[in-house]
Amino acid sequence: QVLLVESGGGLVQSGGSLRLSCVASGPDFSIYAAGWFRQGSGEEREFTAGTDWVGSDKYYADFATGRFTISRDINKNVVYLEMNSLKPEDTAVYYCATLRSRYINLNPGAYSFWGRGTQVTVSS
Repeated sequence: QVLLVESGGGLVQSGGSLRLSCVASGPDFSIYAAGWFRQGSGEEREFTAGTDWVGSDKYYADFATGRFTISRDINKNVVYLEMNSLKPEDTAVYYCATLRSRYINLNPGAYSFWGRGTQVTVSS
């Protein structure tokens, strides 16, 4: 069992930055891959960024490439999502998730554990 708690969301102007954090509890998190997903109002949840279990292999959605950076601190059991050059279309609830695998998966259905999410709102 893994418990995930996100933080760091908020209201930011277009062009601004935010850093999301996901603190995990549970003995197995350190051997699982992790990902960030987002869900806008009335939209489906979509993959945003993922990292493998050691933080060496990372993958980004096209919209995140070049603007977002995922990282993890294995010792602290924390996964971060650094978001720069934010746009109004980035407005969404951002979720942290992990799955029983060491490798990244883009499919939200593959993830076993989810946080409650943190709201990110980007004003124009």
